[in-house]
Amino acid sequence: MKDQAETGNYAETLQLIGSNLDNYLKFDHDDAQTNAHIWQQQLDTPLPQQGDGFDATVNQLITQVIANASAIPNPGSSGYITTGAVTIATLAATAANVASPQRYTLTAFNLLEEVSLNWLAEMLGIKGMKGVYSSGGSVANLVALGGAKQWAFEQVGHNAAADGINRVGVIYASAECHHTIQRSAGILGLGRNRVKSIKCDDKGCMNVEALEQAIKQDLANGILPIAIVANLGSTNTGAIDPIKPMGQISKKYKIWFHVDGAYGLPGILDQRISHLYEGLELADSIIIDPHKWLGASVGVAATFVKDRDVLFRAFTQEPADYLEGSVEQEDGAAPIIEHSLDDFGIPYYDFGVELSSPCRGVIVWAMIKEIGVDGMRARIMRHNDMAKSIAETAKNHPNLELMLEPTLSICCFRYISDKVNDLDLLNRRLLRRLVKENNYLPSTTQVNGKLAIRPCFIGARSEQSHADGLIKAVLRIGDDLADQL
Repeated sequence: MKDQAETGNYAETLQLIGSNLDNYLKFDHDDAQTNAHIWQQQLDTPLPQQGDGFDATVNQLITQVIANASAIPNPGSSGYITTGAVTIATLAATAANVASPQRYTLTAFNLLEEVSLNWLAEMLGIKGMKGVYSSGGSVANLVALGGAKQWAFEQVGHNAAADGINRVGVIYASAECHHTIQRSAGILGLGRNRVKSIKCDDKGCMNVEALEQAIKQDLANGILPIAIVANLGSTNTGAIDPIKPMGQISKKYKIWFHVDGAYGLPGILDQRISHLYEGLELADSIIIDPHKWLGASVGVAATFVKDRDVLFRAFTQEPADYLEGSVEQEDGAAPIIEHSLDDFGIPYYDFGVELSSPCRGVIVWAMIKEIGVDGMRARIMRHNDMAKSIAETAKNHPNLELMLEPTLSICCFRYISDKVNDLDLLNRRLLRRLVKENNYLPSTTQVNGKLAIRPCFIGARSEQSHADGLIKAVLRIGDDLADQL
């Protein structure tokens, strides 16, 4: 008997859902929390024993789920370093979900994993490095530091992946590093407390002298350095660490050099700041999240390494008869390729932590194919210009203060007034008013101990008008709150 789940029609249904998604992206509707009690009651129901059928389920998906979705894709939303995917990314992801549920076997989707990784590397100034996709910066950093751990222990004659760690190891990262570095250290058995926090200057960049001093001290105490981690665009302020000096120190002491470019690596496309990226050639590993600044659907990150064999030694799994036995092979000879299932293709599952994995490369391929390097560069420069425009306004307006000169597309500023003593409280309340108005949605952060409003412009649909609108809203709400406080 035919499965009831096979009664649907892709063409008609995708057109219907697409139309409703287009309407949602106009953002002329209320926020999901406005009528939360209604849709929560409609969706949080007992487990159905008999299904409602395809049409009824699609209708509920449209009227109750899509209609009460996230504000993050809103072009005025600038609080997070993830955003709504560009249309071509969503279409490519949908195609992969239907036509290639796994990234392995010799198909066009498998080919595009490597093609897109090579395109990314060339576009972002790291041509020659080889990569592997994963679900996000958390896993991408884990994979890179897993390779670093394996390599560091191999230098002292020990196979950590096979036998576990046999001595204390330490990772060096700035006080502004992403918390996934500590989490990776914990998962890898090094310990979260073995991430040594190196102080930063007042711009949020690592102090290189303090880094070298910490390394010397640890070496004297018999501690094994695992990796030096550089920020290529911190999530708080967009700060870029001194890449070249840090890389030179890594080579001097023979330490793995990892660059966390999850957010900021695409900034290299802006020639006005590309000099800040000098030294990338010294990196042993680099990560990038295409689901941040490049516009992919969430769940797409990449780890690049100079030697992908290190990842193989760190993450390879034991053979499984049901997998290896399904490939046509004769006495160790090369596979006889007569069908896409005769070979797994490049063994990405041995370069990271995922065996089952969606095809992510087609998403990156489609985005670059659609607008090319020039289109990506124009987007990056537009977003950087938006941050600069807010900075210039803040420097010249009596009721605004620039907290830190922007490096990339993040600008930290705040509303100020002689009428108010507690400016942190004022700006905290200002942010809550912005959120309630649901038009311009930045976040806040701390800059040198002071609360700052922090827009991060990365959305492909975000334009200069959204930066201008944010400034006007901040001044209007700030004036009102200053009179009240």
